[in-house]
This record gives sequence, structure tokens and C-alpha cells, in this order.
Amino acid sequence: MTPPGTLSGRIAEHARRTPDAVALIDTRGPLTYGELARRVAATASGLRAAGLRTGDTVLFAVRPGREAAVLGLAVMAAGAAVVVADPGAGPELDAARTRLVADRLAAPAWSAAESWLAALLARRPGRALLHRLGLDLPALADPALRLLHTGPRLPGLPANSLAVSALSGSDPVPPADPDRPALVVFTSGTTARPRAVVHSQRTLLTGGDLLAASLGLPGAAERATVHSEQLMIAFAFLAAGATWSVAPLPVRPGRFLRDLRRRRATHTFGTPAALARLLDAGALPATLGTVLLGAAPVPPPVLRRLRRALPAARIAVVYGATEMLPIAVTDADAKLARAADGDLAGLPLPGVTARLGEDGELLLRGPHLAIGYLGDGPLGELRTGDRARIGEQGRIVLIGRLKDMLIRGSFNLYPGLYEPAIAALPGVAEAVIVGVPDPGTADESVVLAVRPDGTRPEAELLRALRRELPRTIDHAALPDRIHCVPEIPRRGRTEKPDRDRLRALLRDA
Repeated sequence: MTPPGTLSGRIAEHARRTPDAVALIDTRGPLTYGELARRVAATASGLRAAGLRTGDTVLFAVRPGREAAVLGLAVMAAGAAVVVADPGAGPELDAARTRLVADRLAAPAWSAAESWLAALLARRPGRALLHRLGLDLPALADPALRLLHTGPRLPGLPANSLAVSALSGSDPVPPADPDRPALVVFTSGTTARPRAVVHSQRTLLTGGDLLAASLGLPGAAERATVHSEQLMIAFAFLAAGATWSVAPLPVRPGRFLRDLRRRRATHTFGTPAALARLLDAGALPATLGTVLLGAAPVPPPVLRRLRRALPAARIAVVYGATEMLPIAVTDADAKLARAADGDLAGLPLPGVTARLGEDGELLLRGPHLAIGYLGDGPLGELRTGDRARIGEQGRIVLIGRLKDMLIRGSFNLYPGLYEPAIAALPGVAEAVIVGVPDPGTADESVVLAVRPDGTRPEAELLRALRRELPRTIDHAALPDRIHCVPEIPRRGRTEKPDRDRLRALLRDA
């Protein structure tokens, strides 16, 4: 019997109630909850028979889809932890992260990868090719790890590798402790000090339930289909009994739109940059009743474009962190109405408590807060790194990242406080403020970079900004220079603005 508080237990509950309901749909067609629950249980039993034990760790490099869902859930159900591999980390950081897992949790004895990836990693020319493609995963090539592969057996795979499709045990698996480490996600850090967030199945499930409740899913899950490539979003919808429409990686806007229409998706999730590309690619289908944005600051023009494209849909912005997802959910219309006052995150979700530190940093507690950072002990309160204020009825308004603060004389300038108001001005698609060192004075110039939306000539836009900014933001925050740029550099999977690269580009402008 699968215990309460686990993802596999929730899937099993849905399978008992509605075995023929569709759990996920991908290029291979639909998979029902009954079949998903059966495959998870059989795979977990097969893993135990193959030697996987409670407390083991599995380096995981399988793209989101049915194989990733089945294997990830089965690893957790068997009492082991999934360690998400990051192909963009680079070999040095990848090695440092693997050492941290070995020192603080358990030395990885298993790896999971698609067969084509594992076959390339097994040979030096293949690793060189992957490096050129930005896929550096040397830890997965360690011959000491027992490989679990999805897809066909290919030349070059280790002789003792196991095909996930062949893992089909029938012996019952001892119940997994819902409070033990189940998922490890690296978020940032250096080779000297990598940083990894550790979640239990209970914290993942509680966060998923909060997100589902904020979207009204518990009473309408059987009619909800979310189209996304994000496994964390997928787990939330699966836990609610909805359907996950898998968006294949790499995400291509044209294919994403076709799948939205063909599968009649009711929900989708994306970063602001990804949804802007989707809007550029074509019309969004009328079946979409909810669009979720998150993982990066949302420029007001993106919200306005979505509202014009889907006038009847709910457009919601999810504020969260890897350590605690979600924290708050706010609708686009409320966010746009308050853009001049800062970046509205909204009311904390039930169970989330918020307070401000002495420096204005937002500090949070909640039932879905991660266990902690690997090697750092329990995490009692999340230091978000966001400066905020808590307004009427407890609404959170974000002012900016503490690390992005600029000092101008005695004035502390937080870019995030002013960027939404600037981006809301006519002609501006996106606005980012950075400090650029002045070699002559050893001081910083405050530089505003704007990406025009194409509705007015750049010279006219610059004149309008110089005229409007004194009426829009504090005089102490007025930029020394304003530059129009064709694109804002971005970083990582979340596609947040890359302020370091932008600073370098503007230094000689």
C-alpha cells in the first residue's frame, strides 16, 4: 500500500477512482491513470529487484515525458532520490556537484539517461559533440554508475545497463517515507560551493496541491489539460488528476502551438520570453482558459499582448522559488493596474507566512518549503534574496533583487522597483536598469536599456522616455544614459535578464 503524502500514492488514488482518465498525452498517444499507476508500481518493484535501495541517489537526465514521469515517480516510490542533471553546468561544476551529493547524501550508484545520450557519452568523440551542443554531463559517463536507459539498446551502452521498459517487478515495494529526500535540484553556486535544493515527496505534493487549488483544479481536474515541458508543473497537475500534455524538447513555438490546438489544452505554462515567442509564432487557441507565467520577471507588455490574444482567459503570474513553489499567484489585470507601484506578487497562498528582514528582504515559511540545501541542515525559513514590501491585506510587492541594488550617493536604487513602470510606458517592450562602471571616476553610471516594441522610431522613443521618466519614477533613480537594444541578453532555462552580459554590452556603447 502506497502511503499518503507521496506522488505515487496520489497517482494510485486517481487510478482507483478513474482508471480510464487520461494522465498524459505525448507523441505516442494517451496514457491513462490506471496504466501510469501500474507502470510506476512495476518499475519501482523492478528497480528494487535490480538492487536500488532506500537512500540511493540516481543522476537523472531524461527529458520530460512519459518515461521521465514513470521512472522519476518509481525512483521516489522505491525510496531513492532523483538528482536532476544540468547539461549546461559545465564539466568542472558538474564534478563539484557530484562530489557534494556523494559527501552529503549518498554517492550516486545509478544514472538515468536516454539511450542516444548515454551512447554518445560513452565515447570521446560523442562527448566532444555534446560539448559543442552545450551538453556537458561527464558525471553520467562514470562507468561505476549502473545505467538505466530509456529508448532502444544502442552500441556503446554498458553491458550491465538496464532498459527502463524491461523493469517490471511484481513484488510489493516497502512504503517510501514521504519526508525523506526525494528530489535534488541544483540552482546556483560555484565549483567551490555548489548549491542544491532538497525536496521530499511531501513538500512536492503540498506545493502541487497549493498550485492546483489556486487554479480551481480540484473540482475541475477531469476537464483540465496542461501543455508544458516543465516536469514540476506536470507533477502538480497529475497530483490533481488532470491531464499533462507533454511539450517535446527542445520547445519550438510552431510545434508548441500545433500541439496546443490538436490536444485542446486548457492550461499552459511558460517563461515570459517563451510566451512572447509563442505570440510571435501565431494565434493562441480559444480552448486556453488559463495561461501561467513564471520563473522570471514578467514585463507588462507581455501581459498586455496575452490579454489581447485571449480576452476571456485567466492570465496568472506565479511567484515562487525552487525552494518553495508556489508562493503567490496574481492575475495579470491586477499586476498591470499596480505596475507603477512595483512588481505585485500577490497574497501569500494558504499556509505561507511572510515577513521582512532588517534590510527589507522577503523571508518566507510554509508547509511546502524544501527540506534544506544539501549539506546545510534543515531550512526553517527561506531567504528569497528579494527586497519587498508587504502591503494591504498582506499582499507582497517586489522591489528588486538585493544583489542588483545600485548605490547612488546615499540613495539605494533597486532596479526591480522601477523596471515594471518603465516597461509599461508606450513603445517599450522591456526595460532593464544596470550599473556600468565609469573608468574615469571609479563610480557607476546608471544605465537604462530598453527593448522597443516597434511602434515608434527609436529616436522618438528616446525623446519620449527622457520626457516621461521624471513623471514616472523617483528623480534619484533617473538613468544617466538610455540605450535602445534589439534584445535583452538572457541566462539559464528561466531566461531571466542577464545583467552581467548586458552591463558588458553597454560598457562600450
